[in-house]
Amino acid sequence: MGGDNAPDEIVAGAVQAVRERGVPVVLVGQPRALHPLLAAHDAVSEIPLVRAEEALAMDEGALASLRRPRSSIAIACHLVRRGDASAVVSAGSTAGVVATGRLRLRGLPGVMRPAITVPLPTRPYPTVLLDAGANADAKPEMLVQFAHLGVAYAETALGLVRPRVGLLTIGAEPEKGSKLVKRAHELLSGTSGIDFTGNIEGDDLLTGKVDVVVTDGFTGNVTLKALEGSVRYAFGQLRETINESRVAKIGGLLQRAKLRELAARLDPEAHGGAVLLGLNGTVVIAHGSSRAKGIAAACELAAHLSAQGIVARIGERIASANKSHRRR
Repeated sequence: MGGDNAPDEIVAGAVQAVRERGVPVVLVGQPRALHPLLAAHDAVSEIPLVRAEEALAMDEGALASLRRPRSSIAIACHLVRRGDASAVVSAGSTAGVVATGRLRLRGLPGVMRPAITVPLPTRPYPTVLLDAGANADAKPEMLVQFAHLGVAYAETALGLVRPRVGLLTIGAEPEKGSKLVKRAHELLSGTSGIDFTGNIEGDDLLTGKVDVVVTDGFTGNVTLKALEGSVRYAFGQLRETINESRVAKIGGLLQRAKLRELAARLDPEAHGGAVLLGLNGTVVIAHGSSRAKGIAAACELAAHLSAQGIVARIGERIASANKSHRRR
């Protein structure tokens, strides 16, 4: 029920996930709104419905999770906690999803705070950025845990053997940055199980210099929105330039395949969305403006992470890190 284009595009995406990607899906929401949409796709027998009469609005924040204990996202989390579903996918309010996930699924033992993890469109494989907005205020120890979460994601989702971790700040030197960043640098430098390469700056984000970028949620969210806005602006300018003259249009036609490939790689819907890591369950947060393709991709990502045991892998990594810290 959540998302700028809900429920029409959500239902269409669920149908795509089932038919084109082989992902079994359960829809949680208001049957009177969802049943006719499923019927229009002739998918009533393929996708079961679980009733939830309440839903969090897109402009509702974290407190809404307490005011609406029977919302669709709360019931979806309950299905996962009860073992009746493997993962949650939502395009609803990010604050609402984070708060409800923390309340209903609870954090993994030893995890201070969950983090929103987003893949950046680098080559040859995406770069993982976290936290992208779950924690505006963070402690140095939390950034170390975010590194463990990001490494687990890179290993599980991207198949990397030894992901390189970088700390986002204003200079490559260890002494550059806020007190938070400088202390986090000290801790990461002495953390076993993390291939920490040091600080990185904003212009390194899309170069593939590291595999995992760690930062606090405030900085991460601003960074992500700035990148998304820059991509939209660049494509808008490119479109205008191609249409300015006949010669430019011909050049655009000759490069059409490459331009489409680039557009597909930079399309946020192609990656399925962000992942809320650190909870006792898999939660994928699709972009609020997602259409059917983005929802289907988010369902596929959630299914893949769940099948690869992302929650157990994070739990083992955090437990090992905490044990090592106690020994020191």
